Amino acid sequence: MTDFTDEQIERYSRHIILPEVGGVGQRKMLDAHVLMIGAGGLGSPAAYYLAAAGIGHLGIVDFDTVDLSNLQRQIIHSTERIGMLKTESAKKTIAALNPDVNVTTYNERISSQNIKKLFEGYDYIVDGSDNFATRFLINDACVMMNKVNIHGSIFRFEGQATVFDPKNGPCYRCLYPEPPPPGLVPNCQEGGVLGVLAGIIGNIQAVETLKLILGIGESLAGKLLIYDALNTEFRKLKLKRDVNCPVCGDNPTIKELIDYEEFCGTA
Repeated sequence: MTDFTDEQIERYSRHIILPEVGGVGQRKMLDAHVLMIGAGGLGSPAAYYLAAAGIGHLGIVDFDTVDLSNLQRQIIHSTERIGMLKTESAKKTIAALNPDVNVTTYNERISSQNIKKLFEGYDYIVDGSDNFATRFLINDACVMMNKVNIHGSIFRFEGQATVFDPKNGPCYRCLYPEPPPPGLVPNCQEGGVLGVLAGIIGNIQAVETLKLILGIGESLAGKLLIYDALNTEFRKLKLKRDVNCPVCGDNPTIKELIDYEEFCGTA
């Protein structure tokens, strides 16, 4: 079928019996290369479930260390790992969960100088960043390198998720042409977030990633999914490509990557 070991057949049996996945689909997941930006609130559940699903090559980018205040939502870490690099903590958790997953860690801050090198070799970029500066940089690099960007964001009791596919639909700048100035939006620590919300949005990102790898279902490309936790309400908005977008438009004006001032922002 697809040269699985007996252990793999048992591990992925619930996938393999799905007609939409089967052995061929599971092999696609084991061969996939996914890069997770951030091992925090969104990156924790997304990376954990992608690893459980059998994504064979998972890159994790994060420069931070585990803090006690992270543990309310960042489930890939633990109390005993406070002070450890988040990339190393995530790698340990994934190794204990699924030895099939080859985890490559990048303990560095993303910038215009290193982002293209980081993206090389990966087909799917999962954006779990928590600030506008990084989101814009990820978006621009994905458009320029023709990479699919599985985007998520959370703030207080609301989360958003979408897929930015350069071949099919708008990019992040079609929604927000420029980042808001620093200080205009609440600071991450001041605004707060319901911890379990990160799990909901992070898992939606994981689902979208798997669907893209398997080539099944309808992705969120061209649609923005909004979740209101207080009212238990999902809304889906249609997104259109802006022909005047400075990055993906008909006549792009931004042709080089830009490092915006980093600051925390809202969803």
